[in-house]
Amino acid sequence: MPDWTYHTIFKPALDKMPAAKSRNFIHRGMNAVSSFPGGGAFIEILGHTEPSKKLQSVVAGLALSNPVGLSGKIDPLLAGTATFGNLGFGFIEVGPVSAEPQNGEAVGFNKTTGRIAFSRQGESLGVNETRDKLAKLKNFKKPLLIRIDPEASIEETLRITASLRDSGDAFITANPFAANDFQALKHAAGNKPLLYACDLANLDLPRLSELAGNGWIDGILVEERGIESPFGIEFPDGQTAEIGAAVRCMKAELHLPVITVGGIAEPGDAVTLFRSGADAVMLSSGYVETGPGLPKRINEAFLHDREPQQADNSGWHWHWLFGFIMVLAGVAALVVSLTVVVLPYDEKFLRLTREELMALNPRIYRFMQHDRMTVAGTMISGGLIYMQLARHGVRRGLHWAKSAIHIAGAVGFLGILLFLGFGYFDWLHGLLWLILLPLFWKGFQASKPLNEQPKSENRTNHKAWKRSLWGQLAFVSLGVALAIGGLVISLIGVTGVFVATDIAYICMPPEQLASLNGRLIPVIAHDRAGFGSALFSVGLLVLMLALWGFRQGEKWVWQTFLFGGIPAFSAAISVHYLIGYTTFIHLLPAFIGLVLYGTGLWFSKDFFFYKEA
Repeated sequence: MPDWTYHTIFKPALDKMPAAKSRNFIHRGMNAVSSFPGGGAFIEILGHTEPSKKLQSVVAGLALSNPVGLSGKIDPLLAGTATFGNLGFGFIEVGPVSAEPQNGEAVGFNKTTGRIAFSRQGESLGVNETRDKLAKLKNFKKPLLIRIDPEASIEETLRITASLRDSGDAFITANPFAANDFQALKHAAGNKPLLYACDLANLDLPRLSELAGNGWIDGILVEERGIESPFGIEFPDGQTAEIGAAVRCMKAELHLPVITVGGIAEPGDAVTLFRSGADAVMLSSGYVETGPGLPKRINEAFLHDREPQQADNSGWHWHWLFGFIMVLAGVAALVVSLTVVVLPYDEKFLRLTREELMALNPRIYRFMQHDRMTVAGTMISGGLIYMQLARHGVRRGLHWAKSAIHIAGAVGFLGILLFLGFGYFDWLHGLLWLILLPLFWKGFQASKPLNEQPKSENRTNHKAWKRSLWGQLAFVSLGVALAIGGLVISLIGVTGVFVATDIAYICMPPEQLASLNGRLIPVIAHDRAGFGSALFSVGLLVLMLALWGFRQGEKWVWQTFLFGGIPAFSAAISVHYLIGYTTFIHLLPAFIGLVLYGTGLWFSKDFFFYKEA
């Protein structure tokens, strides 16, 4: 569930439900998606959540893909754990796990403070069900840190740990056991990493020094400060400075890895803790309020903090040239559609001159103009998007920009197969295909190794960011609509060729057209299939740009949407008024697309041009 649906659609509805029910609804829904074959991969692709390999580290003996984890407070019943591994987290905390199931009190929500309230007693499935659920996590490649119930005795703690030894990668305890008990606890854990958790109100440095000095603990967790409320335990914002000070103190005195828990509501909070010396951070209530995109935003902000500049890669020129040639071809097609419409080789195939075609039925001629002008505008728009992705994305080595070009380009080339369905293939399309293919292949070869993940200067949940989520939702919807529209038009082009409104405009059924000239329908079908293929390819470009390219300060993305949309919408709408084909139901999809386009531009502009203070 990306932020652009979480904040715009789901969260307003979920806030009206009891907190426990909304939590279970979200977690079970996400888990259902990830349980399907390829579901986890779909979630990662949808959000492009895979972190940069530059963020990999080893913390307390654990190999982390990135330093952002999720606190066990968020999913104590393990309803969504399978999905959280696909949302950009580097590790997941499980628990606290008690010997027997604990219902605790339901998680609540304090409308006065606007904060989530967690159970005082804690919720736990119990050790047996926890072990069974973790055993079902197939191919879960993220480290699992199992926290043991802080109320458990040393005997219970040892039994729980031994029982879950093969289920987790590290263990966490906050129990103030005697120092000698930790040796037994390490043994029960199979010598896996053991982390000691302490809150801000109980930083006992001498005790921590003793445990660290004897090698009984491998790292420390610094917990956010909780406060009692009528609803449960709440964790207020604004603790970053206090947590950061504790981290600096511990790093100076103990020389052990330090992981923080909570205190993060914005990417900037995590960056502050990393600068304080934290080796990793865990998200808690701030994750729920800010949205599932928070770990990805933190990873991108952390990467930007370490390496503000992006490398300049060669080879992007091939993809740029690919787009440029497409723009030129689209302009040439636009000129043809506004002048002669029918080219000499069309006349040769039809065995009709342009004048004879118009005399036969002028609306057939205008209908062909309608198809050819729309495909011309679509080609220009697609070419402009390719050029922008190459210059601003591939040039910086961005994996998502490279992938967008490769996917949409490959689909566009495959669209040539649709031209062959009715036995008419004009030589100009074939020539353009032969010119573009080597350029695309050269660009593919040059950009194939590029694997840079994006960086972001976004640090806060400011108003422009929240507004942009509506813009992103509009652009994603537009991309989906264009892609579906392209598929439908392609399908129509290779089957019935016409829809009801087309026949009403031409004033001739297909059978009569075929009786007048058996070659008319193949030419029209060829144009329809070409337009459908181009629209599907451009729809994919818009969709991938909307899914993967939304980042603060990336003005070029907004400009790509703006200038990339003008040719396609201008041609598609104006040609209908030019030829008098203004049936409302036929034009409705174009106007819906125009509304989505304008909405996306309006709501996202401030975010793309935003500069942090």
